[in-house]
Amino acid sequence: MNAYEEYMRGIVQPMRDELTQAGFQELTDAEKVENYVEQAKGSTLVVVNSVCGCAAGLARPAVRESLQNAKKPENLVTVFAGQDKEATEKMREYFTDQPPSSPSVALMQDGKLVHFIPREQIEGYDVEEIVENLTTAYNNHL
Repeated sequence: MNAYEEYMRGIVQPMRDELTQAGFQELTDAEKVENYVEQAKGSTLVVVNSVCGCAAGLARPAVRESLQNAKKPENLVTVFAGQDKEATEKMREYFTDQPPSSPSVALMQDGKLVHFIPREQIEGYDVEEIVENLTTAYNNHL
């Protein structure tokens, strides 16, 4: 690992921790993503994490708050765009008909996409609006 990669790992670790401490499992390479999705049973919330401000100020707080809903996904996983590139690319293959977007949030049922929130529905929105988008998806699909 070169000095830049080492530096970036240190910078993004708190951003990773924010989700793992909320119960998310990190999928850090393509093989882990493929194995997870192929065996996925039930509902999964996937967060494509990012270093950008809208991930820090909006996406991660909204995702964590949404998990207070009565209905919530059974499984929580995350990939980190720009850091775990192969894992992120592989996960995006399962987001059918969605252009790459980070941050983004996907709700999957048995490995199939049922709801997707791209960056355009995160950036410029309030945390409460994103929470409502997520909880409405949970209530409709779970």
